[in-house]
Amino acid sequence: MTSARTVLLLCGGRSGEHEVSLASAASVLEAAPERIVLEPRVIARDGRLLSPAASRAALRDGRSDGDAYAADADPDVLTGLARADLRRFDAVFPLLHGPNGEDGTVQGLLRVAGVPFVGSDVLGSAAAMDKIVMKRLFASAGLPQVPWRGADRNAYAADPEGVRDRARDLPWPRFVKPANLGSSVGIGRARDEAEQDAALAEAFRHDRRVVIEAAAEGAREVEVAVLDGRPPHASPPGEIRVPDGAYYDYAHKYTEGASELLVPAQLPDRLADELRALALDAFRLVDAAGLARVDFFVDPAGRALVNEINTLPGFTRTSMYPRLLQAAGVPYPELIERLVEAALARRAEADAVR
Repeated sequence: MTSARTVLLLCGGRSGEHEVSLASAASVLEAAPERIVLEPRVIARDGRLLSPAASRAALRDGRSDGDAYAADADPDVLTGLARADLRRFDAVFPLLHGPNGEDGTVQGLLRVAGVPFVGSDVLGSAAAMDKIVMKRLFASAGLPQVPWRGADRNAYAADPEGVRDRARDLPWPRFVKPANLGSSVGIGRARDEAEQDAALAEAFRHDRRVVIEAAAEGAREVEVAVLDGRPPHASPPGEIRVPDGAYYDYAHKYTEGASELLVPAQLPDRLADELRALALDAFRLVDAAGLARVDFFVDPAGRALVNEINTLPGFTRTSMYPRLLQAAGVPYPELIERLVEAALARRAEADAVR
């Protein structure tokens, strides 16, 4: 049995996935085994770092705005973490979704501070977060994907017809997605160029770069969890089902009863094995570590298409990632501990080669 570990649980953040992060952190705080001693610190939407007491209140209430929380906060993350003295923690669990948390920025800060942390390092986080970079890496290795094109806000402003022309060969309908957001924030579905222009305008409000991709019509949405180890382990696939005509947007992800999660998915053994192998390929291609959820489409012909990889997926008890690992025989409290121990092991390995 390992000795007790003192872990800083960093959550919240300034991205559009702030509330998702708070929900994930509240679940971890409640479920962590006694050997994992957690100190939560919430990054408020305005960038302040709440005190431990205010952070616990914010996680209990599911929000971090308002005078009750702001009165007990440091002016910014750097000041707050310096006062918190990161050296007294065995590890940090940066349970931050989206930009300024899942994209390598916080990971770089923690690397410089010299503290072990759960999840992917700078490269893996950044490569997986940017959908254009991620898709190019997948394409370079021959992983199957839906047809797609990238677009830049400045290029679109200067020559919108040029962006439309580059996507001309994509079939309708199409999805338009910010390159660096998750939880389906800023995503739009377009059936023609007028709807695509509107979807691009919305996506560009969230990010400078966006992805335009063909919709996987009639496809099943399937996900696989990867837990790092020697070697990394891929879970049985799980399937997401939404009402006919809908797609898996933010409301379907986070509204109770709006979608159905089937764990494990009812798939032929051959296809399940292929999905697990592709998930491990994606994990290695972006140089992920610790944990990741790989999302797929399975088209009506039974062909697997890689959609994306998430290096810090939703982490509530009912989120797909923990449920998939539960199906693989790893209960939620054990999963938390294994992720912390994996972070410490990676740090030890890095120290050994210096």
